[in-house]
Amino acid sequence: EVQLQASGGGLVQAGGSLRLSCAASGFTFDDYAIGWFRQAPGKEREGVSCSLNFGSTDYIDSVKGRFTTSRDNVKNTVDLQMNSLKPEDTAIYYCQVCQVVVAGSSTFFRPALLGPWGQGTLVTVSS
Repeated sequence: EVQLQASGGGLVQAGGSLRLSCAASGFTFDDYAIGWFRQAPGKEREGVSCSLNFGSTDYIDSVKGRFTTSRDNVKNTVDLQMNSLKPEDTAIYYCQVCQVVVAGSSTFFRPALLGPWGQGTLVTVSS
């Protein structure tokens, strides 16, 4: 059974930091790019980052310079270090297999649903 479970969320003040962790199982982890997605209240889910199998990570513009991922293909985990958090980062964060889509000058991340969405982990940033 394919599972991707996010954990590590919490309540933090603006400017603070949190580290999320994604634990994956049930598939050959290093065959896939793994991404972080988030869904804020009343908004659609958006891709935040996409970490290629053995390569680099791409990020959406709004988190570049603040968020960093680290991928461990032995432990089958991808962590998301979030610094300088802003209230607009408040969302439920999920991890999922991802695809990088380039459309003209825009790049976004699409989930490739190898398995179901997990419960996610709630990040709340207070102002």
